[in-house]
Amino acid sequence: MRSLTVIVAAAAVLAGAVGAAAQERSPADRQTLMDLAYVLGRSHALRQACAGPADQFWRTRMQRLIDTETPDAAFDGRLETAFNTGFAAAQAAFPRCNAAVRREQVRAAERGRALAATLTGTVAEDDPSR
Repeated sequence: MRSLTVIVAAAAVLAGAVGAAAQERSPADRQTLMDLAYVLGRSHALRQACAGPADQFWRTRMQRLIDTETPDAAFDGRLETAFNTGFAAAQAAFPRCNAAVRREQVRAAERGRALAATLTGTVAEDDPSR
């Protein structure tokens, strides 16, 4: 159940990933937040492929990110667009739950964890550069 462990670890990192308001973030950090929103959208679609459309796990995490970052209206819209783009891309590529979806969930979780680690200035546990 390594994939579940990776996903849970990524969720834990995401929960602690935020600390500064989006307005206080550097341009690089704002781009990382955009990338993270895309990965969260992607993860949301992948999870829904297996758990069904009622599952809101990753959408809830995205809402927490926005609530914590308190972005201005323009950046909030960009984060929302990134999330929706990631969702649509994964939904189109992985419409049904199968082994490929499970592998992609692990990759998305690892990418999300790496992005969150970048925002917090920590090193992801499985970072090979450690």
